[in-house]
Amino acid sequence: MTVRFALMKRHSILLALLFVFAGALAAKEPLTHEKLYLMKRVGTPALSPDGRWVAFSVTDPAYDSKEQSSDLWIAPADASGKPRRITFTKGSEGDVTWSADSRRIAFSAKRDGDEQNQIYVLNIAEGGEAQRVTTASTGARSPRFRPDGNGILYLSNVFRTAEAEKEAKERKTNVRVYESFPIRSWDRWIDPDKPIRIFAQPLEAGAAPRDLLSGTKLAGTPGFSGSIGGAGGESIAAEWAPDGQWIVFTITTGRNTSAYARVPIELYRVSVNGGEPERIAFGEGSYGNPTFSPDGRTLYVSFNPDNARTYNLTRIVAYDWPSMRNRRVVTPAPFDRHVGGFAVTADGRTIYFTAEESGLEKIYSVPAAGGQPVLAVEPERGVYTELRIAESSPSLVMIGRWGSSVDPKEIVRIDPARKTRRNVTSFAVEDAAKIDWQPPRHFWFTSSRGRQIHNMIVLPPGFDASKKYPVFTLIHGGAHNMWRDDITLRWNYHLLARPGYVMLLTNYTGSTGFGEKFAQEIQGDPLRGPALEINEAVDEAIKRFPFIDGSRQIAGGASYGGHLTNWLLGTTTRYKVLISHAGMVNPETQWGTSDSVFGRELAFGGPVWEQNAVWREQNAMRLAANFKTPILVSVGEKDFRVPLSNTLELWTALQRMRVPSKLLVFPEENHWILNAENSRFFYQQVWDWIAKWVNS
Repeated sequence: MTVRFALMKRHSILLALLFVFAGALAAKEPLTHEKLYLMKRVGTPALSPDGRWVAFSVTDPAYDSKEQSSDLWIAPADASGKPRRITFTKGSEGDVTWSADSRRIAFSAKRDGDEQNQIYVLNIAEGGEAQRVTTASTGARSPRFRPDGNGILYLSNVFRTAEAEKEAKERKTNVRVYESFPIRSWDRWIDPDKPIRIFAQPLEAGAAPRDLLSGTKLAGTPGFSGSIGGAGGESIAAEWAPDGQWIVFTITTGRNTSAYARVPIELYRVSVNGGEPERIAFGEGSYGNPTFSPDGRTLYVSFNPDNARTYNLTRIVAYDWPSMRNRRVVTPAPFDRHVGGFAVTADGRTIYFTAEESGLEKIYSVPAAGGQPVLAVEPERGVYTELRIAESSPSLVMIGRWGSSVDPKEIVRIDPARKTRRNVTSFAVEDAAKIDWQPPRHFWFTSSRGRQIHNMIVLPPGFDASKKYPVFTLIHGGAHNMWRDDITLRWNYHLLARPGYVMLLTNYTGSTGFGEKFAQEIQGDPLRGPALEINEAVDEAIKRFPFIDGSRQIAGGASYGGHLTNWLLGTTTRYKVLISHAGMVNPETQWGTSDSVFGRELAFGGPVWEQNAVWREQNAMRLAANFKTPILVSVGEKDFRVPLSNTLELWTALQRMRVPSKLLVFPEENHWILNAENSRFFYQQVWDWIAKWVNS
């Protein structure tokens, strides 16, 4: 009886565990736009120099931007305790940086009474309220503490002179006047009267900031500019020299040549006492991310060469400081991956950096003196980004952000010796665990052109391998980009798969993460070759995976993905339905209206008026007679990269050819759909449009 009772008890326990397991499975729900958009978002980490603390922002999203907040938090860098919030304001806060003694942080914020973002300093060691240290009328951002902690540098955009500012306010006409290209950037008209500036601000009470570039010959050159970011704003990479007497920064004097040449980003230094900046690194290419060795004797920078190719790898180069002699490449060939962010160890012997590789982003190490990089940490899935290493810790303290397409990015502590990580933050981990989603499956095939093509497939919620699902081929933009195992709010793989689609993500020729040659091979073949590989990837997926229904194919993408979607519209009828956002249909007119033109010339093999074979033959508008597939077309009215006019050309051709089509124009959006409500509306429109045609 005892044995029987024991067996019955064991059986009951097993049943209970099964019910618990089944309940856990049942609790998982499909991803919704609300679940995706309202997850807390952890910002870029700032590691204290002593390696004890990590400061970062956490955004509490809301569909109403007025209800959204972003505060600063702090957590032990060894993951030994829970994060705690250190600011409590409704405005957003970011650009966090630490003082060298690890006692204070500086950050940019727009608080009550501020008309623009200002720089605030908060004493972490002693507590208390953050103190505003700038009063810049045009705002302040990107602070950096002087090495002795008694000052900061920051960036701002200012009117050229007091007279120019007064004239702008009193102007009775509203006319933009230009004498050179470019005149627009992404979603805004460039204002030549508000150039970027570097300020040095002592932290003594009553001390005034010093504009280090105003009145210099450098700032007066016609092509003077910082680099132009994706949101249209100018930026400079600026850093203090170890002695606190110089600031090293990146700038260009060639922006006004961008209609006919690549724009180089060069390296300068300027004294905090004023004077003319000195150009210290220049050549055919662009410099960035100036970083000093712990002993202050070496300056490391990233460098991307310009050799008339559409894509070149970024490498790390080093110079002796302050002589700027003995230039050497730290990550030389045959290493064949683009260097992302990098950091130097406290002993100055090793540099760690991230690099894309086959849908992932991995961590590599290289001797600081130079040599062949080796793989240090390989994630089983996902991407490592934003590496930080403690500058003065006696032992290696490395943190970064890690996430995947099923794991929202969190800050992690990384141990290269053990090749492991531990979560420092877990703000969205619990929410992500409730969602019915799976990591992507990777596969490769050899194309008809003999190239190895990497792909991922993403399965829908409630996936059943015995069923048949339509295949949705999602085409990435760029083209120098890569489908990554990562979460994105725009074109989220799992959200698009929600109605019951298998998502196919193909890294066609031109994609990054597969070597310089592979990325360069799109040059001179911008549409036909990549589209061929996309079609062959669909064929391969149908052959490999019996749960894919080859009779129900969908394709779509944005930006370059939209370009390729429009090419498919003119070259095949294999797809039941297409989705094209911000897509070029006519490269000739896109060249003449875009904010960026020279790269298109490189891709197509010359200026448009020469009308070589690529311009003539790889133009979807010239194939409009073949347009037949139902297509949803969308565009942001403020998109200056692929302007509205190109979408209107496509729409007119579709209507002329009587193709079933639908047009979405977002008046307040740019190249991307960023507004939360617009995003939710867009996803629903995509689902509805596909559902209307995929089973027809």
